[in-house]
Amino acid sequence: MRILGINALFHDPAAALVIDGHTVAAAEEERFSRRKHGKRPVPFSAWELPEQAAAWCLRRAGLRPQDLDAVAYSFDPALARPAGELGLDDPWDHLRQEYARQAPDFLRTALPGLDPAIVRFVPHHMAHAASGAFAAEGADTSSVLVLDGRGECASHLAARRVHSRLEPLYAQELPHSLGLVYEELTEHLGFLRSSDEFKVMALASHGRPRMLAELRRYVHPTGDGGFRAAGVPWAEFCARRGPEEAWTQDHADVAASAQAVLEETLLDLVRWLHGQTHDRLLTMAGGVALNCVANARIAAEGPFHRVWVQPAAGDAGTALGGALLLAAREGDEPEPMPGADLGRDWTDAELGAWLKTAAVPFDRPPDIAATVAETLADNGVVAWFQGRSEFGPRALGHRSLLAHPGHAGNLERLNDVKGREQFRPVAPMVLAERAGELFTGQIPSPYMLFVHGVAPEWRERIPAVVHVDGTARIQTVDGRTEPLVARMLTEFERRTGLPVVVNTSLNTAGRPMVDDPRDALECFGSSPVDLLAIGPYAVRRGDFFRSDDTDDASRRRGV
Repeated sequence: MRILGINALFHDPAAALVIDGHTVAAAEEERFSRRKHGKRPVPFSAWELPEQAAAWCLRRAGLRPQDLDAVAYSFDPALARPAGELGLDDPWDHLRQEYARQAPDFLRTALPGLDPAIVRFVPHHMAHAASGAFAAEGADTSSVLVLDGRGECASHLAARRVHSRLEPLYAQELPHSLGLVYEELTEHLGFLRSSDEFKVMALASHGRPRMLAELRRYVHPTGDGGFRAAGVPWAEFCARRGPEEAWTQDHADVAASAQAVLEETLLDLVRWLHGQTHDRLLTMAGGVALNCVANARIAAEGPFHRVWVQPAAGDAGTALGGALLLAAREGDEPEPMPGADLGRDWTDAELGAWLKTAAVPFDRPPDIAATVAETLADNGVVAWFQGRSEFGPRALGHRSLLAHPGHAGNLERLNDVKGREQFRPVAPMVLAERAGELFTGQIPSPYMLFVHGVAPEWRERIPAVVHVDGTARIQTVDGRTEPLVARMLTEFERRTGLPVVVNTSLNTAGRPMVDDPRDALECFGSSPVDLLAIGPYAVRRGDFFRSDDTDDASRRRGV
């Protein structure tokens, strides 16, 4: 079966292609359109489709729209009810439902040649659940927990995978939603709703949960697999913050209190689910599953032996999950996803042609990994553009900004480069076999979805990646699957004695992660980055901005 998955209705529009159970490609529309999150999650944008992402997925496999056997659309309007009946204040929500019903015809227009009859509606939370249960390694029998803002009429799903079946166990109906409560707080604290929730999580580390007891009146588990989460009067907890205003201790304390009550509720849900299934593996998806602090508590204190989180846990992941669910239902055996690097890539020759067209000075060193390690050891900042781009919001060694972790000032430096708030941390990447020497917590952690304690003897050696609470959100690197990144880490340790490199996403504030070579050159040209490592080529800032009139031929060295 050749199945195209589509997420479009709310936010983070994306497409994924699954052939005979194997994930071939997956990409978010924002990487093509250069609009953060693809679009805003308002009813009037619900008709917008991931047209460029879908077309690219098909090109990747050499398919035409008429070659597809099915299209999975990750929302089922037949399950939806009017917003008023759900307790939601959204007078235009009926537009979403109407646009969803018309999705087959919209897709036929976007992908000429597509038969609209092959479009199938997949329940939103079942698509989320499948993105975890069918994509994880060793998940043939496993539990799955989904939490986000909302789907058709629920905000949560507890389920179980047994071979090719995905069995729902419990769903929490709206208006109760941990995701929506966290979104409301995000907006109250002056950040962009449905976008900046991770900033609230980071701010929480600077506060104390002194409002926790009061907040439990509005957010708490019910003991039966569900919870209550609605109607929080945030203005009674702290003053509303304007986007340009400085945050106060009250703002940090209410963030810490909200984070604590979220973690408490999630732990109760996890324990209830384990009581129903007694499985060893828990898979998680939905936007709430991107909360790596909560994930770490679930892994450390929950009853499951192992926790696996979908790296594209937000709505983008439902494109992949919907396709995997249809594949399983049609008799294909879903294969675990091969990694998060499911997006676009370019050959060395194509990258060289891009650089020549851009008329920038570049060279091809004998080993780009060693060249990068040398620049990092000299405390340079490196833009790292290698292989296929990542699916999901984390930079995992394909579209990254790299720096030396041993200089505390590099945290402020990188936040300045990216134009973002100084309370936000940056993350370390480390070889998987070395991680246990420096960090505590669930290891390996290849997708940067858990926080880890930093061993006391290492905190002063790698201060740039240690958050204010003494944790770090690590990415473990397996040399078998990421040989170039592993070699760069090895070369850096040989020069510095540190087996860790700072890794943050290759973008600036408010912009999607860099995806194609043009994006990389634009980011490099507009940011104080010392070296762009793009494929095997090196573009150096000193050469890029030199003022002499040397002709093009002499500027392109080693090609």
